[in-house]
Amino acid sequence: MNIAGFNPNSFVDYPGNIAAVVFTAGCDMRCWYCHNRHITSSSCPLLDETEVLDKIRANKALLDGVVITGGEPTLQADLAEFIKKIRSEGLLVKLDTNGKHPEVLKPLLDAELIDYVAMDIKTPLKDYDLVTPTVESEEVFRDSIRLIISSGVNHEFRTTFFPQLTADDIGEIGKEIEGARAYFLQRYNNVEGFDFKPHGDTYFKLAAEKASRHVRTFVR
Repeated sequence: MNIAGFNPNSFVDYPGNIAAVVFTAGCDMRCWYCHNRHITSSSCPLLDETEVLDKIRANKALLDGVVITGGEPTLQADLAEFIKKIRSEGLLVKLDTNGKHPEVLKPLLDAELIDYVAMDIKTPLKDYDLVTPTVESEEVFRDSIRLIISSGVNHEFRTTFFPQLTADDIGEIGKEIEGARAYFLQRYNNVEGFDFKPHGDTYFKLAAEKASRHVRTFVR
């Protein structure tokens, strides 16, 4: 698998668990506020998969699981095989995804290879062009949402509340994921080259309240 980064332990990336974090290379979105853009190209420097797995094994007594994030992990042709190697060590697996590939997500869920799924929802599904020029139809994302909610697997959806989004937008996203176990509204942090003013606390709270009419909403 194309691995662009590795964190041997994290207390924040897998709710309730200590986890190693594997960052895959390449992404089929180009979100302007991405903090991992250095690994979104498939030509970025790679780590050796065997060495990463060896580090996970050496540290597994201190770990509960492994988070596979990116980039976009569902672009990796051998994702399922990599997950099986992790699970063979008795570790949980959390997958982060942008939701563009329900055809990859479904067999992973059907085979019960994933213990937790986190899907980013960038904007209301009709407005993805606010974030990235590389989008699919609304139904692609909607299919992934349905798959995740109906899977029975622990999951969350999350949105970075960047300045161009409104509280009504967040409410609309909440409606799209009604029935989900959790929705996290994340604060926007500027990336290099941008100097936008994040939403203030009062407006942030208003947006969370609008989403909470449809889904359990938390803030980060």
